[in-house]
Amino acid sequence: MSSLRSVDRRAWHALFAAQLGWMLDAMDFLLFSFAVIPIREEFHLTNSTMGALTSVALIASAIGGMVFGRLADRLGRVRALTLSILLYSAATAGLATSAALWQLVAWRILVGLGMGGEWSAGSVLVAETWPAEHRGKAMGFMQSGWAIGALIAAAVSALTIERFGWRVLFLIGALPAVAAFFIRRNVEEPQVWRERPREASRWIEMFEAPFLRRTAIATLLASSVLMAFWGVTSWLPTFLATPLVKGGAGLTVATSASWLIALQVGAFFGYISFGWIADRIGRRPAFTFFMIASTILVPLFAFYARTPTLLLVLGPLLGFFAHGYFSLFGAMLAELFPTRIRAGAQGFCYNGGRFASAAATFAIGKASLTHSFATVITCAALFFAVGAVLVWLLPETKGAEL
Repeated sequence: MSSLRSVDRRAWHALFAAQLGWMLDAMDFLLFSFAVIPIREEFHLTNSTMGALTSVALIASAIGGMVFGRLADRLGRVRALTLSILLYSAATAGLATSAALWQLVAWRILVGLGMGGEWSAGSVLVAETWPAEHRGKAMGFMQSGWAIGALIAAAVSALTIERFGWRVLFLIGALPAVAAFFIRRNVEEPQVWRERPREASRWIEMFEAPFLRRTAIATLLASSVLMAFWGVTSWLPTFLATPLVKGGAGLTVATSASWLIALQVGAFFGYISFGWIADRIGRRPAFTFFMIASTILVPLFAFYARTPTLLLVLGPLLGFFAHGYFSLFGAMLAELFPTRIRAGAQGFCYNGGRFASAAATFAIGKASLTHSFATVITCAALFFAVGAVLVWLLPETKGAEL
C-alpha cells in the first residue's frame, strides 16, 4: 500500500475544498439548532413547530442533494460544489431578516437545498480523485469538516446569542461564500469525470438491473442511520438546555454549547478513525462496530449525563461513534455505481435517507410535548441498530477502483 505522501496534490486540493465546504455547511446548518430557544420564544412557537422547521430543512436538503447530484454528473463536481456553497451562505444570512414564520420556512428551505447539494458534489469529487487504498481515509478527513463546523457553530453561538441575539448569529453565516471563490479557482474536475463517455447518462439507470437492489438497500441504510442521527443530534442543544423535570440536562444555553464542543471533538476523531479502520478491515465490519456502540451510548448519555464528569466522559464517546461512520457513505456509495451515474445515484440514496430523517426530527418535537427528551431520543437511536443489519446486504467494496 502506498503512503499518503504519494497522493497527487490535485487530490489534496479536492479534499481540502470538499472538507472546507462541508465544514462551513455544518456551521451554517447547525446555527439554527443553537438558536432554537430564542427563536421559539420570539415567535411564540412550540417544540413541534421548531421540529418541523428542522424537518423542512432536511426535506429540502434531500431534494438539493438529488438535484445537485444530477448537476454534478452533467456540469461537473467542482461547479456543483461551488453553487451549493453560494446558496446555503446567502440563505443563512437571509434567516436574519425573518419577521414571520413563513419567512423562517422559506430561508430554511434554501439552506437545506444548498446543504444537500454540497455533500453530493463534494463527496464524489473526493472519491474520484483519491486512490482506492486511501479513499476511506480521505472521506474521513472530508467528513471531519462537519465536526469542525459544528465546533465553530457552538463557539459562535455561545459568544453571540446572549450578547447580540440570534439575528447577528445568522448574518455571520454569510461568510462561507468566500470559500466558493477559492474552490472555483484552485480545484480541477476529476480525471475520471473528464474522460467519461460523452453520451448523455441515464439517471433512471440506478433503478434498473443491475443497480436496483443496490439503490434500494443503500437508501434504506441511509434512511435508518439518518433518522437516528438527526433525531438525536438536532435536539441535543435543546435537550441539554431543558430543565431536569422535563427530561433534559438542565444546563444554560452557553453551558450546553460548551459541552457540545466536547461532543464534537469526539466526532472529529471518530470521522478520521473510521476511514482508517474501514480501509483496513472493510466498510461493513467497521460500520457495524460504530452502529452498535452508538445504540448503546445514546441512552446512557440521555439518562445519565447529568453531571459535569459524565458529560465530559460520555459526550466525546457519543460524538466519536455517533458521527464517525458517515465516512462510509462517501466511500461505499461511490464504489457501488459507475461514473456516468455516480453523483446522481449517490445523491439519491443518501438524500433519500434525509427524507426519512425529516420525519424523525418532527416526531421527536411532537413526542417531547408528552414524553421526556431522554426517552424520545433513546427511541430514535434504535435505528442505529437497524443500520448495523442493513449494511450486510450490500457488497463489501473495500479497495474498489473507480
